[in-house]
Amino acid sequence: MKNANPVSWCSFVLAAAVFTLGGCSKDKSAHQPSIPNLPAWDDKSSTPQVVQYSYDIIATWPHDRGAFTQGLLYRNGSLLESTGLNGSSSLREVDLATGRAVKQVTVAPAYFAEGLAVIGDRAFQLTWQNHRGFIYNADTFQQLGEFNYEGEGWGLTTDGRHLIMSDGTNRLRFLDPQTFALVRTVEVTLNGKPETRLNELEYINGEIFANVWQTDLVVRIDATTGVVRGVIDFTGLLTRTERTTGTDVLNGIAYDPATGRLFVTGKRWPSLFEVRLKALP
Repeated sequence: MKNANPVSWCSFVLAAAVFTLGGCSKDKSAHQPSIPNLPAWDDKSSTPQVVQYSYDIIATWPHDRGAFTQGLLYRNGSLLESTGLNGSSSLREVDLATGRAVKQVTVAPAYFAEGLAVIGDRAFQLTWQNHRGFIYNADTFQQLGEFNYEGEGWGLTTDGRHLIMSDGTNRLRFLDPQTFALVRTVEVTLNGKPETRLNELEYINGEIFANVWQTDLVVRIDATTGVVRGVIDFTGLLTRTERTTGTDVLNGIAYDPATGRLFVTGKRWPSLFEVRLKALP
């Protein structure tokens, strides 16, 4: 049911303003680090303070309305994107400026593609309910092999050593990228309670950013403890006038470590946004 329409469900209700979007406009701060540091806290506390965030839009880029975005990452100046749905799944390299796929391979109709991660020159792509993932050459998209896993495949990212996988529960699995053996698991909690529906993932400086499926929220997870350290509310990012009957939920997070740029989009959204986070008082 990963293609369901958005519903009203969330762990936090945050205040966020709706911003007017300009066509690919930028300001001088576009290449400054966009992710503020989180304040230190006592890790022994069972209910540490959770930082709440809104956002500013730094730039707006085109995005293919036909792309049912399941996985997204920034690599060598381009975006790599995994798109879902049976019969429409693909792996594609996308030009940031135009939103067009400059390289693409299709996934067999029996598979509903999901999360995507790259380690070195290998790209790893999950599927939803087939318990099977695909391995590609990240430069040529030549398929190199397959791997198996238990449960559903949702989001995928990497800390450079492990593949980090979500499956719809509050559990994140750390897998060996050579053998795909389970190395460890992390239970994600928000205010001491399990945080589920963790979808697309992005590893950023010791944290895992995760879309919370069917919401406008992204949570910032401590990759070591699983504790949610921040909640970002992207309400209003895509305006009502930009939505059609086929527009689906917020999904897709990409980070450029060289510049600190943070990108977000959604399933069948017409735009991809470069954003800067704003901690709320």
